[in-house]
Amino acid sequence: MKQYDAIVIGSGQAGSPLAKKLAEAGMKTLIVEKRFYGGTCINDGCTPTKTMVASARVAYLASKCNDMGVTIKGYKVDMRQIKKHKDEILLKSRNGSLKAAENTKNLDVLFGDATFIDEKTISVRTKKDGVKEFKADKIFINTGGKPVIPHDIEGIDEIDFLTSTTILDLEKVPEHLVILGGNYIGLEFGQMFARFGSKVTIIEKSDRILSHEDDDISLELTRILQEENITIHTNAKVARFKQKGSGKITATVKVGNNEEKIKCSHVLIAIGRAPQTDTLALAKTGVKTDEKGYIPVNTKLETNVKGIYALGDVKGGPAFTHISYNDYTIVYRNLIEGQNLSTRNRPVPYCMFTDPELGRVGISETEAKEKGLNYKVAKLQMSHVARAIETGDTRGMMKAVVDAKTKKILGVAIVGTEGGEIMSVLQMAMEGGITYDRIRYCVFAHPTYSESLNNLFMTLED
Repeated sequence: MKQYDAIVIGSGQAGSPLAKKLAEAGMKTLIVEKRFYGGTCINDGCTPTKTMVASARVAYLASKCNDMGVTIKGYKVDMRQIKKHKDEILLKSRNGSLKAAENTKNLDVLFGDATFIDEKTISVRTKKDGVKEFKADKIFINTGGKPVIPHDIEGIDEIDFLTSTTILDLEKVPEHLVILGGNYIGLEFGQMFARFGSKVTIIEKSDRILSHEDDDISLELTRILQEENITIHTNAKVARFKQKGSGKITATVKVGNNEEKIKCSHVLIAIGRAPQTDTLALAKTGVKTDEKGYIPVNTKLETNVKGIYALGDVKGGPAFTHISYNDYTIVYRNLIEGQNLSTRNRPVPYCMFTDPELGRVGISETEAKEKGLNYKVAKLQMSHVARAIETGDTRGMMKAVVDAKTKKILGVAIVGTEGGEIMSVLQMAMEGGITYDRIRYCVFAHPTYSESLNNLFMTLED
């Protein structure tokens, strides 16, 4: 049995940089990864999907170029080339991260399945060397999540369904893609494959897509997607699936009080993700999990067992790469630099990379209303944004929730080209306590998207 100062389980966007930093600080560190180095972001999430989203946008622009005076007689979507392009970028990121780890002094990288023996000991089953055991005073869990599969739907295990991981390896454009789930993952893939040439049907159980967003934001994105001939069924659920051999799949869908049969070539399951804790044998450590398998932590990201930490998606809460990375910075600075940082009140910005994007930070109008706050709402359609008009894409809207008395910005939602970048400008204002009346008369470069923040806050009466 080999002794380490620290063991990191999982090489995601918290685990990988944390392992390197601990090793560079002089701690003998082991990082264990069961699959591909780099975690979900590099291998199944941000890197591959946003690369493919970019390809889909090029197809969309090609379809619209005649309106801008540039004539293209026709274009062809080559799914194999799209996959090849995606794989090249993915492998560069994965291999670069792995090489950096392997070249780090005091850091050992091991591929295999980690299981706890007790609160300070793990066993790792490797393909090459069998089972090995390791001990450390500090253990960091960064095992991430995996797609949830609704096995209770009749026939689902008899069809060749796709997940957000397996859909990335398609080499042919689906004829008709049915997507279960009308949130971030489902909508990004839905628009992407519609632009590649698929007929797309989205099935959402709630009364609208993006049920965590305000009604007007959800409606704006619904209109945008429907303009691209994407069919959206809300208040809907699949009762059963049926597939004959490797042929067409029939989904029996209940929409409200009606039932209809939808024939499709492919089904994508995008209803959510679950933590990867089931194989860790956490019961042997005393580490508690909640009813869904997530690992609760305190504001320092430590579990109920001293010396065991959980970072990233596995701990529950916002499942974003940048949150996972921030988890790493908090843990590292506290343990190595002696700081006293916590997750309390940290901002949670995020983007959904449909086209146009949705950028969000702070509270929504719905949340402000539920909290009984004295607030105002500023709205501006992108059709009134000069830069949007000039670039030929006026889809979307800007929205900000502000405190009526202090004039501080409480929350922002931007649907539009560069929505995440515009949101980030307002996030910096929120971080610095800059009030909306100052932004109203701030001098921004013309013509930029952010310049129209002047006009956004002109809609408010003091």
